[in-house]
Amino acid sequence: MIRKGRVKRREPRIRLVANEKIRATDVRAIAEDGAMIGTITLSEAIQRAREENKDVVLVNELATPPIVKLIELSKFKFQQQQKAAAGRKRAKTQELKEVRFTPFMSDGDFEARLKKVSTFLKRGDKVRLSLQYKGRQITKQEFGQQVFARVIERTSEYSTVELEPKMLGKKLIAQLLPVKKIKQNDKK
Repeated sequence: MIRKGRVKRREPRIRLVANEKIRATDVRAIAEDGAMIGTITLSEAIQRAREENKDVVLVNELATPPIVKLIELSKFKFQQQQKAAAGRKRAKTQELKEVRFTPFMSDGDFEARLKKVSTFLKRGDKVRLSLQYKGRQITKQEFGQQVFARVIERTSEYSTVELEPKMLGKKLIAQLLPVKKIKQNDKK
């Protein structure tokens, strides 16, 4: 039986090298609070860590000599997970939304789609404007250009044009990028 549905993605495991698995003879040791201990042999670092009921964890293997930290392994793993989670929170995803227009559309339809475009831009998403020419409409390309010019003009205070209107086959495409405004409080 094959199950269909969502596959829960696991977070990548943090691979740590600790204690006897470290392959260097001399290491630069750092205490748990971040104080520099100095360059010592690996066996000295392991002995010192065991006296304090801690582990020797490899922090940077590319440095010469490699940098290790005297810390509990579980605590170090937790700190790494917290750093990764904070990085994911800070990275804001910006979605690309597409709004379709036609070259000969009524004012009501135009206003409704313009409202959608401005909503997406104010929310912080990129917006792709697309306009499909059907049949003989391709002979009147200037009407599509005028529609895009109106949209760009009406959204100019909170967007910039990332991709100028251009033809791709029978399709006219442009892309708008939201502009982040500086609040009055931030200027002071």
